[in-house]
Amino acid sequence: MQFANPSYLWLLLVFIPLIVWYIYKQRDDNPTLGLSTLTPFKDVKSSMRTRMRHLLFALRLATIGCIIVMLARPLLPEDERNARSVSTTEGTDIVLALDVSTSMLARDFTPDRLEAAKRVATKFVNGRPDDNIGLVVFAGESMTALPLTTDHEAVTNYIESVATGMLEDGTAIGDGIGTAINAMSNGVAKSKSIIMLTDGVNNTGLLTPRDAGLLAKEKNIKVYTIGIGKRGKADFPAYDQFGHKVYQQMEVVIDEDILKDIAKETHAKYFRATDDRVLADIFAEIDQLEKTEMNVEYFSHAEDAPGIWPWLALGFFLLELILRYTVFRSGPR
Repeated sequence: MQFANPSYLWLLLVFIPLIVWYIYKQRDDNPTLGLSTLTPFKDVKSSMRTRMRHLLFALRLATIGCIIVMLARPLLPEDERNARSVSTTEGTDIVLALDVSTSMLARDFTPDRLEAAKRVATKFVNGRPDDNIGLVVFAGESMTALPLTTDHEAVTNYIESVATGMLEDGTAIGDGIGTAINAMSNGVAKSKSIIMLTDGVNNTGLLTPRDAGLLAKEKNIKVYTIGIGKRGKADFPAYDQFGHKVYQQMEVVIDEDILKDIAKETHAKYFRATDDRVLADIFAEIDQLEKTEMNVEYFSHAEDAPGIWPWLALGFFLLELILRYTVFRSGPR
């Protein structure tokens, strides 16, 4: 048994002086009579009332003992308490900037670049429950799909719904980064990062990629850039004269130099994803690079368990009271 105030149990030592006092008092309370012989009384047996005369004192001690145990506050057994844990973490603000241009339908990934990116991005989001995460999509223009939020279910649901054709076609890398910076404006974490995934060369937009990188640096935001696409040629979507979608082999062209410069300027890293496995490994590495330390404190919520002690104290007291004024009632002295 565990107690909230175990020091109160030292009060049980009061039993020693009480017992000494009781013994001394019993000796003084017993009258004496001088007789020449006890022979006439040798067959006289003491009554039950006489033999149980110390019961009242025992009940009094039991009552006091129960009260002392209650003062010590017995607790529930540890396995019955409501164990709780408190996790404190600073967290990170992260915005995913996802290219949704038509070229993301190239089939050098399974089933294509966009679906592969959505798959690993969803896994990444689910693995970071303490972070604020936002989502930006871009093609020939950009938009904030979701601002920073801890509602990761909403983020993953939106990622699932992302598709090409949402925006005017093209590749506006600078605008994508700029929109991601704006989406992070309400973030309060010290660590801020953008993860940009694209498969092309900047060919439109109002903000150049270099200016966007300098703006991110100014705001102390790291920009991890990922160029997605195998080296060489891949099957890209196209349309024939009848409007039917067909795939044709085209050279994979990614402006790696500018993506490397942006990452280096913002103290982040550039990655080249050439297949599904490499893409998954890249997100796993970024996940480790952006880990925040977490201090976890485990504790048990102490719950009082008075149990039967109050009832025992009341029972012993009432029993002593009843016996004192019935069975052990004394006549007038």
